[in-house]
Amino acid sequence: MNTNRRNILIEIIASLFILLFVYAALSKLQDFEKFQVELGKSPILNTFSRPISVLIPVLEIIISVMLVIKRFQYFALYLSFSLMVAFSVYIVSILKFSSYIPCSCGGILENMTWTQHLIFNMGFVLLGATAILIYPSRMKNLLQ
Repeated sequence: MNTNRRNILIEIIASLFILLFVYAALSKLQDFEKFQVELGKSPILNTFSRPISVLIPVLEIIISVMLVIKRFQYFALYLSFSLMVAFSVYIVSILKFSSYIPCSCGGILENMTWTQHLIFNMGFVLLGATAILIYPSRMKNLLQ
C-alpha cells in the first residue's frame, strides 16, 4: 500500500474513533446519573462505579483530542485499540458470567443487543489494529 493511501486510511480510522468516542462520552455525560446507576448494577464494576463513570467519558474525550494531534496520534491509536479491547472483554464477561446484564451505553448504542455491541466493538478493535500496523515508522519516531 502506498504512503498516501496508508495515511488516508489512518486518518479515516482515527476520525471514526473520534466520532465514536466523542458521541459515546457526550451520551454518557448527557444522562450521567443513568450511566452511573447502570454501572452500579454491573456485577463486575459495581464496587468502582463512581470513579469509572467519570473516568470513561473523560478518557474517551482525551483520546479523541490526542487522535487529532499528529504528535500523539500513534499513541492514541494504541489507547483506542486498548479501550475497545477492554470494552469487549467486559461485554464477554457480562455475557458469560452474569445473570443480570446492565445497559450503561447511551445513544444509538443503547439500542443494540449485547451481541451486536460486541461485534461493533470487535470491528473497532480490528480498525485500531490495522491503523497501528500500517502507521508509518517515521511518524512513530515522533514520540521518541
